[in-house]
Amino acid sequence: MSDTQPGGQPAANPVQPEAPAYAAAAPAPQSTPGKTLGIVGLVLAFLMPLIGLILSIVAVVQSRKVGASNVPGVVGIIIGALGTIGYIILIVTLVGLAGVGVDAVQQCMNGAEFVEIAGQTVSCSDVNY
Repeated sequence: MSDTQPGGQPAANPVQPEAPAYAAAAPAPQSTPGKTLGIVGLVLAFLMPLIGLILSIVAVVQSRKVGASNVPGVVGIIIGALGTIGYIILIVTLVGLAGVGVDAVQQCMNGAEFVEIAGQTVSCSDVNY
């Protein structure tokens, strides 16, 4: 038999199948466990530090279980911890200042003409109660 068809065209080789019209899908790469949660924790560390801190810790623990690093999670832990400490300091300061203000108003209501606030003597007429 001849390798050409009538008209000079080469004959199709039945041994070699034609390539499929679609390529076989490659398996999707496995993402590191906790990587997405680490990014979410990092973003939330700026907005809500305590929640960001907790999510970042969970993300780093998940990543370390499989032996992977999670840089966004570690950064989220640092920023979340600093933000949480900052909020605690802010709350303690505001509560302290509110206590001083309430104490000054109470003294003025009890008949004092002057009160001392943060080392300064203030007239009770200046303290609005």
